Amino acid sequence: MNSFLTRYSSTTPEAYIRKAKELYGEDDDISEMIWGSAGGFGNLAKGVPTFKVPAVPDPTSFLRMHTDDHADPSCRIKIKHGTTTLAFRYQGGVIVAVDSRATAGSYVASGTVKKVIEINPYLLGTMAGGAADCQYWETYLGMQCRLHELRNRERISVAAASKYLSNLVYSYKGMGLSMGTMICGWDKTGPAIFYVDSDGTRLKGDLFSVGSGSTFAYGVLDQGYRWDLTDAEAQELGRRSIYAAGHRDAFSGNTVNLYHVKQDGWQFIGNYDISELHYNGPGDVPGAPGGGYGYDVRVAGRTSANAPEGQ
Repeated sequence: MNSFLTRYSSTTPEAYIRKAKELYGEDDDISEMIWGSAGGFGNLAKGVPTFKVPAVPDPTSFLRMHTDDHADPSCRIKIKHGTTTLAFRYQGGVIVAVDSRATAGSYVASGTVKKVIEINPYLLGTMAGGAADCQYWETYLGMQCRLHELRNRERISVAAASKYLSNLVYSYKGMGLSMGTMICGWDKTGPAIFYVDSDGTRLKGDLFSVGSGSTFAYGVLDQGYRWDLTDAEAQELGRRSIYAAGHRDAFSGNTVNLYHVKQDGWQFIGNYDISELHYNGPGDVPGAPGGGYGYDVRVAGRTSANAPEGQ
């Protein structure tokens, strides 16, 4: 039935391609620019676009057999995962902080991963889970947000963007996607954060941390979070939370990337080396206390192990 409708319909993209070929001929060498951009129906000249999935009955079981699933860590294919990401909402907007380490099994694949996807000037997405899945689908989400702007002549809301991503990944549920993301931004309703994962789960909240180091980050966040934080205090809380995860979790670390989402858009605050934070702190940053974050630095000369002379 579907093929019958596709063949004889006059309003589907395929119908427009047929009409164009009637006008310009069946020459396969005609530039694809005739058919429009790839963001629209540009690639329909070669057929209806589809996203290829493994040609196996159960992709999830197939991936579990061949990748480093918790049940069999000795598998040869090591998926790049392991991270700490967090975001929290307060009176001054949204703070987004992430580490920059990607691991494949016990191997540190990279220490400079950009785990914040800049969807548009008012929307940010974070990456946790499989690096490739998060990068691909959040970049695709950015395209759809831009198309929404062009169609409706207004910015997409944080709720709508997160719902679009949730529906998108839910359609591939059971096919092995690995994602735990946060969509953060500012729209007509104010600052907002939504958690979205590869099962299609979508949750709205004031504070989330996602990744293998999230338990360490939550310990610092729960102790220091309140709604009436100043901007400097909120940024320091985000920095210190990711430092705690990077210091204690083997799969998180290297550097902290810190963003602040305000009413006029997001702002990149800075990149901070976790080792430098441990020994020297964030440097000359307003609102940050002097000295390093590490407890051994803070208690130097005040313990029985290295007491000052004369004590």
